[in-house]
Amino acid sequence: MLKRKILDRLLEWKEKPNRKSLIISGARQIGKTFSVREFGREHYESFVEINFIENPEMKQVFEGALSVDSLILKLSMYIEDKRLIPGKTLILLDEIQECENAIASLKFWNDDDRYDVIATGSALGLSYRGSASYPVGNVEYLNMYSLDFEEFVWANGISEEVIAKLKEYYEKRERVPEAIHNRMSELMKYYMVIGGMPDVVNAFVSTKNIATADEVQRRLYKDYIMDIAHYAKPDIKIKAEKCYRTIQAQLAKENHKFQYGAVEHKATANKFGNSIDWLKNAYFVKEVTNISRIAYPLDTYKDEGNFRLYSTDIGIFMAGYDFNLKRVLLGEKELENKSTDLLIGTAKGGIYEALAADMLIKKDIENIYFLKDPKSTMEIEFIINGRDGILPIEIKAGRKKANSLSGILENEIIPYGIKFSSQNIGVAGKKHTMPLYMMMFL
Repeated sequence: MLKRKILDRLLEWKEKPNRKSLIISGARQIGKTFSVREFGREHYESFVEINFIENPEMKQVFEGALSVDSLILKLSMYIEDKRLIPGKTLILLDEIQECENAIASLKFWNDDDRYDVIATGSALGLSYRGSASYPVGNVEYLNMYSLDFEEFVWANGISEEVIAKLKEYYEKRERVPEAIHNRMSELMKYYMVIGGMPDVVNAFVSTKNIATADEVQRRLYKDYIMDIAHYAKPDIKIKAEKCYRTIQAQLAKENHKFQYGAVEHKATANKFGNSIDWLKNAYFVKEVTNISRIAYPLDTYKDEGNFRLYSTDIGIFMAGYDFNLKRVLLGEKELENKSTDLLIGTAKGGIYEALAADMLIKKDIENIYFLKDPKSTMEIEFIINGRDGILPIEIKAGRKKANSLSGILENEIIPYGIKFSSQNIGVAGKKHTMPLYMMMFL
């Protein structure tokens, strides 16, 4: 069974004295239902699960009066084998986006305070947040993603003690012993091609076979395409699918800026902008926006029309590539030398950027930026507001010099910058070099 960090977050929520009903949002098939189910059975005397897709008849419970007494009475007619114990029951309203009245009921559950309620949904925010019945001010929110790199290495047998020691090396900026560094770098490459979707990780952990994991990954990628057709409005679905299918090609270009013309000849933001918004709200992609300068506040200097799109799971992103490219990335040099059609030279930089974006996204960082000056070769892949101030992050697939990072560090408001690459830890003035796997400690 995969260990997930969200269980600790749920326990923190349960221990709050004035907790509200909780909405967990995220893409499909990332483990939302499984995690809440495990949490409910471990920490509550009674656990009740209602899935509005599997059991559409349960929508009837939420018709008419939404007082908790009325809801409990109606629920008891459908769940005869479950007890609804005040103060000791967790109710899961799964796929709640399928029942607008159930969303409205969250206010009443919250006001009543006898039962804990968690709602999960894969398309929340697409239709109902503008509704008059949305329970504004009566819910808490938690974003969930597929497994991050740290969860992935747990699944592959790396202990928490080893992770804790690695964090010491990160915080003290000390070199990692070569044996540990090599093993973590190897796992980083496997994470890059496998990603964090639970079904894919389980397939790899149980078989140690990349091809088996790849089959599951490609099925999930097709499921995501089908989700666009299911959830998106008719005027958006075809355009959203076209945008989603071009992400790999967009990041393979020398300039990774998202270009509507790469989606469709002479396409414009007016035609495709709503489709991009849909993909973001559905947790399929994360937008990273260019800024014109590094100064406080960063948001003031962003260029809305100059952005890059990254998948919220590196594995789903990799499903858009040929399987042989994964073998190249895992180190099969002979295959790379023989290949004439993998375009590894142009694709590799974008893939490593997508990997870094995956790790930042799963930190639930709301605003991520990049800097690319059209008048020079200056480019910083990611810029975030870090604990110590503005943090520029440069990503290198190999061991190349970070010339842009060196230049940007002359800015006095930047305390330091990090180059993530295949190299071990090192510090030269304000430039800190880190192996890519250390991004889990940002």
